Amino acid sequence: MVKTTDTIAAIATGNVISAIGIVRLSGPEALSLADRVFRPADGKPMSVHPDRTLVYGSLLDREGEVLDLCLCTVSRAPGSYTGEDTAELQCHGSPVVLRAALDSLFSRGARQALAGEFTRRAFLNGRLDLTRAEAVIDIIEAQTPLAARNAAGQLSGAVQRRADAVYGHLADICAHYHAVLDYPDEDIEPFVLEKYEEDLRSDLRSMERLLATFTQGRFLDRGIPAAIVGKPNAGKSSLLNALLGYERAIVTDVAGTTRDTLSEGCVVGGVPLRLTDTAGVRPTEDAVEALGVERALSAAEDADLLLAVFDLSRPWDDEDERICALAESHLHAVALANKSDLPAVWDAGSLRGRFERVCVVSAPDGRGLDDLAKAVREIYPLPDAPAGEILTNARQHSAVSRAADYLRAAVSAMEEGWPPDAVLTECEGAMHSLAELTGRLVREDVTERIFSRFCVGK
Repeated sequence: MVKTTDTIAAIATGNVISAIGIVRLSGPEALSLADRVFRPADGKPMSVHPDRTLVYGSLLDREGEVLDLCLCTVSRAPGSYTGEDTAELQCHGSPVVLRAALDSLFSRGARQALAGEFTRRAFLNGRLDLTRAEAVIDIIEAQTPLAARNAAGQLSGAVQRRADAVYGHLADICAHYHAVLDYPDEDIEPFVLEKYEEDLRSDLRSMERLLATFTQGRFLDRGIPAAIVGKPNAGKSSLLNALLGYERAIVTDVAGTTRDTLSEGCVVGGVPLRLTDTAGVRPTEDAVEALGVERALSAAEDADLLLAVFDLSRPWDDEDERICALAESHLHAVALANKSDLPAVWDAGSLRGRFERVCVVSAPDGRGLDDLAKAVREIYPLPDAPAGEILTNARQHSAVSRAADYLRAAVSAMEEGWPPDAVLTECEGAMHSLAELTGRLVREDVTERIFSRFCVGK
């Protein structure tokens, strides 16, 4: 366990009025601080109560006056979340009360916890490996039920177990080889490299299956960048509002109302999107509108998915052709023939020769949005993998990819008849990559980047 000399404290719930608010403590003085700021109703010090038991009593401010009537619980090292002595005060959810409770703890020697410091201590004390620590922030930031289930699976150790199984196989191979090499006179089973060929192939397949989930799985974490493009007044902002379920963008009958890009996250067909509404694309001499068009084109270029909106109620023109040309340069584009609630002046079927997927929609009444949801699901099918074994994290993907490369090289070297030490060099490279994945080996700058994503109090 990492020895720490300071005790940290933080509000673990949001800075809004709520039913319950939590102040969290961790460190060598956590129990004694709980004794000093919390007075149990049964008259016994908090430090003598058993772990993970809610105790009712009075919370004291820095002057020793009663601040709130609340609950307190303690967990002792090493069986707590952080691996240190911890305490939690479960107060009424007034931001004023929570800040005063924190001030009371600071006056008695605690210090403000940094972002992610509780989980960082859990990692440093061996309570979590690095993949499980990263899953903590992933579950907090999850945008869909699948993302939450996958993060919960990683938090339970799904990736760690797969990595540890491969690491264990490789460690056994290396240990057997070196035991025979270092102790030739001992009664040790002879090392036959070919005996381990199927193990190496199985380990490689395991890593490749994990890698295969990343292409789609990465969108669970960040969302798919999607741009809504079309000529002015085609109904782009109405579509954004319909997908979000509330009036986010201003909608008028005046062409060119949207002059800048507007981005929001939403879920369409179970797939998280980072939607960007854009200014209408058309030639213009208006300097402000021209800047909006330039930003629209830039957003379209950066998007992975293009939602091209066309107005069925107005004649097809050169501006529609320009949008078609823009969409045809994209790998993923869906044509939305909008305003189907109005009399159509052209046939939406004419788009089917130019787009793989065409949806006839009416943004104001939601008509056809189910077809859009189906199209998005078809373009971005979610990985067929158990919850927790979908890679959404670029750091993890890099480590698993390197481990797979080493395993591939080990299998290739074996097939080509290389000596055992050459094959085992590749095995050791794979072990090193897996150690980086789980945090057995990790640089300080890597952990700084990981835990900087966390909120204070977690």
